[in-house]
Amino acid sequence: MDWKGIFAPKPKLTPELEERIRRSFDESSRDEEHFPSTIDPRIYHVKLLLDHLGDLNGKRALDVGCGKGRFARVFQEQEPRAELWGLDISEEMLRFVPEGIHTRAGSMTALPFEDAYFDGAYATESLEHAVEIEKAVAEICRVVKPGGRIVIIDKNQEQWGRLQTPAWEKWFGRREMERLLARHCRSVSSRPISYWEDVAPDGLFLAWLAEK
Repeated sequence: MDWKGIFAPKPKLTPELEERIRRSFDESSRDEEHFPSTIDPRIYHVKLLLDHLGDLNGKRALDVGCGKGRFARVFQEQEPRAELWGLDISEEMLRFVPEGIHTRAGSMTALPFEDAYFDGAYATESLEHAVEIEKAVAEICRVVKPGGRIVIIDKNQEQWGRLQTPAWEKWFGRREMERLLARHCRSVSSRPISYWEDVAPDGLFLAWLAEK
């Protein structure tokens, strides 16, 4: 058993680190190549999100760490009667979110929404930047209604080192995230995924699907 890992101090999202992360994404907002405003609606991430969240007609959904709103933009086109919200730490990123999508600047560890406000929520490659991961997962679950659905898509801890990352970034073990979600949700599952449905997963991305 990894006793050192168990008793290691948990990372803290200090005001200084939070400001550092905010400035980083403010700067990245000008990099359209690596932080695009749009995404190919045919990728499997989109299909998985829509399949698990279900019919959003007349419902409210939250994109946690939405960046420029690339996924919310697709959902706005495919689910025009949904009430879509995007949350991001960077107001500069939020400037790119399309009209008609509600936005709020804030931290994933202290979501500025009341309990059970959303019918569903998703975080795509954003939770890795939350630092206090346990708190962020609890917050996502808090703002979703009982019976609501949650999707987290992020990178696999077993593949750490494949990409260059900022110092605060964390990737997740499959069972680790399942346990965190299971504290707040009645059902949780996970699986490796690829960008494309007809391409076998290479181990980089994992998806966690939960129902509160």
